[in-house]
Order: sequence, then structure tokens, then C-alpha cells
Amino acid sequence: MPFLGQDWRSPGWSWIKTEDGWKRCESWSRDLDRENNPCNVSHSIILNSDDEEIFSNEEQKYTSKKRKKDHFRNDTNTQCFYREKWIYVHKESTRERHGYCTLGEAFNRLDFSSAIQDIRRFTYVVKLLQLIAKSQLTSLSGVAQKNYFNILDKIVQKVLDDHQNPRLIKDLLQDLSSTLCILIRGVGKSVLVGNINIWICRLETILRWQQQLQNLQVTKQVNDGLTLSDLPLHMLNNILYRFSDGWDIVTLGQVTPTLSVLSEDRQLWKRLCQYHFAEQQFCRHLILSEKGHVEWKLMYFALQKHYPPREQYGDTLHFCRHCSILFWKDCRLALLFKDSGHPCTAADPDSCFMPVSPQHFIDLFKF
Repeated sequence: MPFLGQDWRSPGWSWIKTEDGWKRCESWSRDLDRENNPCNVSHSIILNSDDEEIFSNEEQKYTSKKRKKDHFRNDTNTQCFYREKWIYVHKESTRERHGYCTLGEAFNRLDFSSAIQDIRRFTYVVKLLQLIAKSQLTSLSGVAQKNYFNILDKIVQKVLDDHQNPRLIKDLLQDLSSTLCILIRGVGKSVLVGNINIWICRLETILRWQQQLQNLQVTKQVNDGLTLSDLPLHMLNNILYRFSDGWDIVTLGQVTPTLSVLSEDRQLWKRLCQYHFAEQQFCRHLILSEKGHVEWKLMYFALQKHYPPREQYGDTLHFCRHCSILFWKDCRLALLFKDSGHPCTAADPDSCFMPVSPQHFIDLFKF
């Protein structure tokens, strides 16, 4: 059965009214205009039944292919998500609402594209994308999967530009490439949305991103002012104690010899183990030196393999238990205008809010 669009005369074509009647016109793309016309003069070609015979079959095929390529290029760069600060999470149909909210719908509607520009929310979004890549990628709809890769593209370009948090993105891309390799090889072909060639292109894009991050070199900015090496030892030690990730401490210790000595402090790694793991956990995996001292640094990385570390984020999504609404809470607006971030009907809204971790976000949409 042929497809009939809104314009029954010829779906996809534009019509203009002239003295001789209605005629069909085709607007050529701007890219094609630049190639054919160096003056970049925009024009349109009016086609009627007599003019169509002028074009040969080969030219018509070229025009059709060019139009399809332009449409595909524009379509891939288009992001099909909303910019909403909150959504209602409903898991069943009611008299007021039909259907239910899925993980893909929440991913499309919540404003993750702007969240990655906020340094407080960047780590949260990256961790959420990593969890989706590990287990929930095939549960997303086609539009949600497209938005997933669009947001991932923005994250990679941001890291390449500002040189911040490259290790987080490397881990994310590694998990995503492993998942796609398993799916493309045949385990999950039946659950992949779209042509298999699209996924192969996405995998090639991920491999290209990994190569770009591998070749990333952080340039040292020359500054005549105060540098990190000029700070006193107690301030440098205080900076190290602010880190919650052991890999960040190891990386910072490679900057100067002084920081290398401070990063090997046993008390620093002991507090890090106590922060992330319970006492019963690290008591089961004690690593002692030849002198009988506890090797806290080795214990930290050994415990990471057995237990998940404690997650810490500058800002997260919040869930209102009273309204069943998932939302981004803007702390600045909350202080200035007493805005909770969503239309809450509770008498004491703050008592109903609870932060949502990335894993909890995914669990909200498991039925």
C-alpha cells in the first residue's frame, strides 16, 4: 500500500501558485548551492511537466541520492529530546493518565544535554551513561538511543576541548565498545533497533573517540603567578585529603616530587579506605608488609575489585515521594525564590525530596 502524506498530490514536494496554475518546486540545499554557485546565490528551480524531460535519468538519480544524503546528515545531527527540568514517573495506567514512563522516555525528556555543561552534574551524567551502556542499552527506544549517542558526542568533544575528566570518559567508552561488540557479533542482533550497519558505524565512531582520547595531551599553561608547587606542604596535603578517588591521588602524585611523597602517606590511604568501605570489608582483605604494617594503598585498589566504592556527586537528580516526580533541583533558585524545581503540592516539600543515584534512576523504571 503506497504511503500518502498530508499533501496527497506528491508527498515531500512543495507547490507554488503561478499565473499558469500550481507548479512543483524543489529547494536545493545550501551545500549544493555553494558547490554549483561561487556567489552563493540562493535560488529554486521550478519544475513542470515539460521541464522534467530536460533532466536525464542520471541527473535525477544523482539529485535523489544527494537529497537523501543531506536528509540523513541533517537527521543524524538533530537531537530529539526535550529540555524539561522534571517529569512525572508513573508506572501504571490511571483514570487521569494512560500508559507508563519508560527509561527511554525519561532519558529523552530530562535535560541531560545542559546537565553535562554543569561541572557539578557532569560526573553524574557520565556514570548514568556508563550504567546504561553496561545493561540497559537495548531497552532504550530508537530515539533514546540516538539521543544517547548525541549526548555522548557532546561529552567527548567537551573533554577534548577543556582536557578535564578524560579517565571517566575512557572507562565509559570501553564499557560501551565491549557491549556493542557482543551485540553486533550476534548475541543481541534481534534486540538492536535499526540496521546493523548503523551500529557498526557507531562502533567505529567510538573507536575513533578512544584514539583521540588516547592521543590527548594536556598542555601546560605558562603563568607568572602562583603555581601548585609554590603552596606550602600543609596546603598541598589538605588538597590531597579532599580527593575521594584513589586514581586522582595517584595522578596528582606524578606532577612533582613533593606531591609524589605526599601521595604515599599511609594515613591518607587509610582514611580513603574507611570512607569507601566498611570495617568488616577491609578487615577481610588485610595486606601486611614485611614489617607487619597495613598497606592501605594496596588495600584500596584490592577492595575496589570486590566492592563498589562509595559514590559522591556534586549534584544529582531528585525524586519527590509525594508527587512521584523526578526533577533537577536548582539550589540557587531554591535559595532565592524558594523554588523546589517542580510543582510540588506537599506542605513541606523538602521533607519529600530524596537524591537519586544513577543506579536508583535505572531501578525506577524496572517493572
